[in-house]
Amino acid sequence: MDYSIYDAIRAGFDKLVFVIRRDIERAFKETIGRRFEERLGVDYVFQELDRLPPGHSVPAQRKKPWGTAHAILVANEAVHEPFGVINADDFYGTRSFRTLGEHLDSPTRDYAMVGFVLRNTLSKFGSVARGVCRVGPEGFLEDIVELTRIERDGTGAKYVDSAGVSHPLSGEEKVSLNMWGFTPAIFDQLQAEFVTFLESQGQEEKAEFFISSVVGTLVAEGKSRVKVLSTPDSWFGITYREDRALVVEGVRQLIASGDYPEKLWSGPLPR
Repeated sequence: MDYSIYDAIRAGFDKLVFVIRRDIERAFKETIGRRFEERLGVDYVFQELDRLPPGHSVPAQRKKPWGTAHAILVANEAVHEPFGVINADDFYGTRSFRTLGEHLDSPTRDYAMVGFVLRNTLSKFGSVARGVCRVGPEGFLEDIVELTRIERDGTGAKYVDSAGVSHPLSGEEKVSLNMWGFTPAIFDQLQAEFVTFLESQGQEEKAEFFISSVVGTLVAEGKSRVKVLSTPDSWFGITYREDRALVVEGVRQLIASGDYPEKLWSGPLPR
């Protein structure tokens, strides 16, 4: 998360909104939020189960959050300008933030998704789940298919479907890792889609309102366009315990090459 915030500041982002649980608010602000409050504007919003549209209630058995699209929706009162969305526990790379920032600074009202090359997002230690994208000739998203059990296969990749059948992938496919660019128009769309989700799946214990699914619906219905932005950066993440050493080494190499200082926040704000 520190590296992502550092990269976002370098790319021109000047406001930070944390989506957290209310029960960790004090500890989060003291251990994490305080580090950034003197560097840029910081807001906190809370993803709670009872943040629901009128007429809907939380199933008695439900414990887990409503999903990534709901996490974005609850930020509607804190965000009034074009904005980016990331997962806090992923490493996206400097050029990914610059590319997204340039899109958000442009006059376009199109949404955006930073698309990573599939082979740059795989683990050496097991399968992963990814949103595999179909991109049109003009670079706009046409569809996202959530595939589970994707793994390396020689120089390419493969995935195993629910029936146990293996399907080849080239490894060059663009995938979503929840690095998005939106305008505030997304909030009304999320609210409408959330009502639809609750009406059909709201009483299910583990159903989740995913941003990739919402975007896929908006694209399919012609309500939004999403530009797929390319990045040469490799994604880092820890899916398996064994991934940690590779992530640490990857960051060390970026420090050695001069992409980052040894201590991120020891000097002036990055530019």
